[in-house]
Amino acid sequence: MNDTTLNSEIAAPYAKALMSVAADNNAIDQVGVEVADLLEVLDSSKELTGFLMSPLMSADAKKGVLRQVSEGKVSGFLLSFLLLLVDRSRVAFLKPILQQYQALLRERNNTVLADVTAAVELSDDQQNAIRDRVKAMTGANSVELSVTVDPSLIGGLIIKVGSQVIDASLRGQLRRIGMQLATSA
Repeated sequence: MNDTTLNSEIAAPYAKALMSVAADNNAIDQVGVEVADLLEVLDSSKELTGFLMSPLMSADAKKGVLRQVSEGKVSGFLLSFLLLLVDRSRVAFLKPILQQYQALLRERNNTVLADVTAAVELSDDQQNAIRDRVKAMTGANSVELSVTVDPSLIGGLIIKVGSQVIDASLRGQLRRIGMQLATSA
């Protein structure tokens, strides 16, 4: 069993439980914002992620850090959920659990996630145009963009929505031309 399968098998029930608690408290979208903020903190602080995942750190130390990090930033029941993960020795799966919650929230709201890789920074107008195109393509109510810049694309962009990939990059076009030339030679 690979790490991704293990992560999703452990993360899914916890994410569903968090969704259920959030629904009981009429705070599904609020928790979605808090989850996004927590993921941002985890992504920006490798030290925090390493601390939470370390088997050498005590549960009390991990709880103390989680209280500090989330103080005033998350609802009480989300903090209780985070502390429960420590008690159940599942805090190492915090990131996949939070990501799974976001996936459940997108599914609930008929929102799709589009991973966009562009050669240069995209303006707001360009991002809105991509959102409109992806909405039309998928029939979703809204589109969340995850934009990364990769100058090696030379120009253009690559859009990934689920398993669908649209390669409109100059690098991709050059690769396809090279393959056509190689097969015709």
